[in-house]
Amino acid sequence: MEQSDIETDVVVIGSGSGALSAALRASAGGLRVVILEKADVIGGTTAMSGAGTWIPANHHARNAGFGDSVEEAIAYLRSAAPGGWREHEDALWTNFAINAPKALKFIEDTTPLEFALTEEPDVFVEAPGGKKVGRMLSPKPLSKHILGKFKNKIRSSTLPHIFTYQEVYIGDLYHRPIWTGFRFAHKLAWRLLTKSRAQGSALVTGLLKGCLDQGCTIETGTRVTELVTNSDGFAVTGVVAETAAGLRRYRALRGVVIASGGFEWNEEMRKTYFAGPLDYLGSPRTNEGDGQKMAAAVGAHLAHMDQANVYPTMPTRYEGKSHGIPLIFQAEHHAIVVNRHGRRFVSEYDFNIGEAIDKRDPNTGEAVHLPAWVIADKRFLSQALPFLWYSRKAPNWLRKARSLGELARRIGLPAAELERTVARYNGFCAAGKDQDFGRGESEWEQFKAGGKDAALATVEKGPFYAMPFNRSILGTKGGARTNEHGQVLREDGSLISGLYAAGLAMANPIGTRAVGPGTTIGPNLTWGYICGEALLRDNRVQG
Repeated sequence: MEQSDIETDVVVIGSGSGALSAALRASAGGLRVVILEKADVIGGTTAMSGAGTWIPANHHARNAGFGDSVEEAIAYLRSAAPGGWREHEDALWTNFAINAPKALKFIEDTTPLEFALTEEPDVFVEAPGGKKVGRMLSPKPLSKHILGKFKNKIRSSTLPHIFTYQEVYIGDLYHRPIWTGFRFAHKLAWRLLTKSRAQGSALVTGLLKGCLDQGCTIETGTRVTELVTNSDGFAVTGVVAETAAGLRRYRALRGVVIASGGFEWNEEMRKTYFAGPLDYLGSPRTNEGDGQKMAAAVGAHLAHMDQANVYPTMPTRYEGKSHGIPLIFQAEHHAIVVNRHGRRFVSEYDFNIGEAIDKRDPNTGEAVHLPAWVIADKRFLSQALPFLWYSRKAPNWLRKARSLGELARRIGLPAAELERTVARYNGFCAAGKDQDFGRGESEWEQFKAGGKDAALATVEKGPFYAMPFNRSILGTKGGARTNEHGQVLREDGSLISGLYAAGLAMANPIGTRAVGPGTTIGPNLTWGYICGEALLRDNRVQG
């Protein structure tokens, strides 16, 4: 059965940060917007996240007296990016830096959201344009009751969103969960009573409330299966979607925004672009690459398909199935990370350790270091009680042995090499300097470790433990190549009229290498805003 067509100005595919930001900007400018969400719940990967939001030159930093500028942000993006990216991404970096502070101010002006600064520095503070504080924010709690009939439709998270992002750090939640709970008990009680949550739950709640107030329509359980083009295939004029009542066509007079998330749950696509060992995925199972496939079907150039938010995870359960919870568990005292040869290959405190994990052989494309392992002594698990809790969520995830040699044999590593690696690392601890990878020396790593010279601690007291440390993905970052206005491009660089992409469904200009905490959500919000601006400016799509 095919339902009657619906005509609107803009169709937005997805309901995460990029999607809702695009819908908010377009609707606030007077356009009719329909948001189509494949799942029965709203918020996508954003709703599950900590909602760390990296926005350079923002007004909160300025009000707090922290100096920053668009020019410094551009310099930083250029200096921190992988080699060779500037040629294709510089225009996008520039437009992001210009629009990010505008997007944040617009969102706070048109929604109930309020953001607060965190204390985290940029990952590459030492690079030109890097900042010690002021670019990283996260939303304050919001009550889901403000959403009316949608109050129970926000996607749940594996993370404890009853705490704010800032409280997780201030209280050191994962090392002192009981103390942190007591410290913020009065706030937690109020949030339980008022159905208030922070982090990604707050971000989606606030964005959705803004969209609803601006007249947007949102339909859940609606999977977009096809982009509709005009007779010569030059322009995208709408979409076809599967609904509970059957197929429905949505005609979009201004355009369609693809913001449907990554493709990490599409096994065929994931194995094509991320061949090799995988530990866990930490995103909604609906991230199956629908947007990427539909964009390619109408001639879009797909790029950065080998890029992703590769992030440490521990095992948990979500929606009754095995899942990953993002936790930087390897950056702890009495633990190191080794590759399949039993050797260290990166500082364990490196924020971009996922980039090192994902390193590929340029000739074969195979992962260089995998399978990799966290090797720790008996003091490791006692440092953070939640680690022990999550370690029990997956059988055989945590391996134990009385000696390093025995542990190596159990996990298939060369015993002599592992013993040499641990002895060398312990020597660095005694000397107070990691001569191989500078563990704990950068501004970021000192922040994470809790001070200068705080990152080094020996691995020497048995029994010893091993935990797999392969790729875990919170969201792929490849998709339709766009210009600096979010407009989708063909292979030859020409525009596909009426088609836009944002968030993890675009060829994200900030790939696997993050330039700071929050460089997924911050850019996604901004690219949604940029798409909304372009929709308000561009001409009407011709059918």
